[in-house]
Amino acid sequence: MSKSVDLTVKLSEYDVDFREQSVARLWNEVLLELIRKDYARPTVHARNLFHTSVAMYDAWAVYNDNASPYILGQNVGAFQSDFEGFTTEETKAKAEKQTISYAAYTLLSHRFKHAPNPALAQNILDEIMAALGYDISITTTDYSTGDPAALGNYIASQIITFGMQDGSNEANQYQNKYYQPVNEALSLSYPEAIENINPNRWQPLSFNNFIDQSGNVIGGVTPDFLGPEWGNVQPFSLSKDDKTTFNRSGHNYQVYHNPGEPPYNDSNDYKWGFSLVSKWSAQLNPDDGVLWDISPKSMGNISSNDFPESFNDYPSFYNEIEGGDIGKGHDINPITLLPYQEQVVPRGDYTRILAEFWADGPDSETPPGHWFTILNYVNDHELLQKRFEGEGDILSDLEWDVKSYFILGGAMHDAAVAAWGVKGWYDYIRPISAIRYMCEMGQCTDTSLPNYSTSGIHLQHGLVEIVGENDVLAGVNNEHVGKIKLYAWRGHNFIDNPDEDVAGVGWILAENWWPYQRPTFVTPPFAGYVSGHSTFSRAAAEVLTLLTGSAYFPGGMGEFVAKKDDFLVFEKGPSVDVKLQWATYRDASDQCSLSRIWGGIHPPADDIPGRKIGEKVGIEAFHFATQYFSKSENIQEEPSMKRIVYPNPLLASNKLFVSNTNANDEFKIFDLNGRLLQIPVKTYSESNRITELNFSKTLSAGIYILKTNNQSDKIVIIEK
Repeated sequence: MSKSVDLTVKLSEYDVDFREQSVARLWNEVLLELIRKDYARPTVHARNLFHTSVAMYDAWAVYNDNASPYILGQNVGAFQSDFEGFTTEETKAKAEKQTISYAAYTLLSHRFKHAPNPALAQNILDEIMAALGYDISITTTDYSTGDPAALGNYIASQIITFGMQDGSNEANQYQNKYYQPVNEALSLSYPEAIENINPNRWQPLSFNNFIDQSGNVIGGVTPDFLGPEWGNVQPFSLSKDDKTTFNRSGHNYQVYHNPGEPPYNDSNDYKWGFSLVSKWSAQLNPDDGVLWDISPKSMGNISSNDFPESFNDYPSFYNEIEGGDIGKGHDINPITLLPYQEQVVPRGDYTRILAEFWADGPDSETPPGHWFTILNYVNDHELLQKRFEGEGDILSDLEWDVKSYFILGGAMHDAAVAAWGVKGWYDYIRPISAIRYMCEMGQCTDTSLPNYSTSGIHLQHGLVEIVGENDVLAGVNNEHVGKIKLYAWRGHNFIDNPDEDVAGVGWILAENWWPYQRPTFVTPPFAGYVSGHSTFSRAAAEVLTLLTGSAYFPGGMGEFVAKKDDFLVFEKGPSVDVKLQWATYRDASDQCSLSRIWGGIHPPADDIPGRKIGEKVGIEAFHFATQYFSKSENIQEEPSMKRIVYPNPLLASNKLFVSNTNANDEFKIFDLNGRLLQIPVKTYSESNRITELNFSKTLSAGIYILKTNNQSDKIVIIEK
């Protein structure tokens, strides 16, 4: 039984029922609404989500003897927080709620005082406090009086002070200190020659009217690179061993989980990858007659062990002509033990919805916030039992929320630090520049044909061709003859009325190629490599998997419904009702990654390294966070990693994976009576330290013990 969800709940409608949600959930919804009304800054808002989650977690931890605060009374990086302990005469429940509220209110009032509409942001915060019955004139931080409100203010003040020295340059509105682009801006007002750019480096875009992803009108402007120095920001769990320091023009760039160089213009990998982006835009036509089953039966179920290791292997992972990847889907829902039902829809509707849904569009909570809405959806699901890691007692809503927000917030912040550290150092070009550049240089397929250049694009019949003399694109005076044309999404010139028109797909001059994005936004204002969406999404998927103790959404499926002609923003569609469905959190993450290729924002070379980094970040952040939940553990500055066995439960014929392993680890399968049944065949991946286990003979349904060296894990095997 699936459950549909609106993942863009608007707090501005004031329909939050304080009686049904924890106070932490309330303030998380407040923050998400403030993000939607702010500038689209994924790095800044990942940090805001993290710091607000820290404020709420620390406020809760003060009242819970077995928990250790993260900031309060601790050393974090170079920051030392003083705390003398706290006692109060208030009841625990009242004190928790009050301290959490004042901590969140004070911190958010500070963080959003420079919002596009600061008065509106502050009004939202004030009205929430009024609805809770709290006096906003209480601003003291002297918690020695036993006042929970003062303690909340003090926690906020500590986080504010910490934020002023964490490397984000918050005091100067997060402005870049030294990064400078090497390429002149590309004007989007008309086709422009870009043959003199560096085709391996990021190119700014110049707009007559720029509107960011949160719908804020910036005006005629060339947006700066957002966050090229973000790798210098204090992370949550990223370790020194993860970090490489590079230097350019006398300035340091910190890169965590360095993926190495992207493919450059002199390579076939570069040309294949960016050309694939234009080819996939030819799949944005709902009327091309291509139908896909987009249910979990046919989509998803890809192990990270199946990610390609080198750029040369990417063509075997992505379907260049038809679209999609190697995912084969799931035979059965392991929760209901029933097959997933097919959902056959036009491919062009599916691809357009993905590009719009995961792009987060105007009124966006940005990618890290999007995953908080997904977490809240999971938390609200009637089938979720709030047992930490799927084990032990059911937690109260408040404890579950503060812990899950703390973990996910830390992971999203680390994902931003890691991804933007890579973006700032490698400073890699986006498809809108790379595709136009290659096509302006010409074609590299045939020396006997016109416009040959080794820096040009590969020709492909029906998708990438040369404009001939009798071509409708030749121009009045044949001025376009010899240029490159692409069979692709035709762009905004073919849309007069977004409520009625569909641009469709057809032949266009390559110099006019556009991503499937709003004409006032086009492409995010920062380098492509690596994909932030891939990094954020994979990190979040790992956190939700570990948090809930299951790789699967509650009930075995998460779902979002896009209604016919009532979802797409800048053209009409979809042509039918479409349900985005995911069996697992990783399936949702992988779908998000593909959406950025169909959207024209990233080539595959940006995607896979982002997924790999995100997986490491999510797992590290989870285990680093959990040590704060027990004072019996010594909190380490570097994350402590434990092995994770998945999927669990396991279908009888499927493979089993174990994370954080070593090449010489030993694995054995026992029954509940302690009898050794078999030693599975293992395949170890050094790049992500994941071991794939294949059983020499199929095990029947039941409960077994997997022993990995001295660690034992219970695994459940179910029949197909």
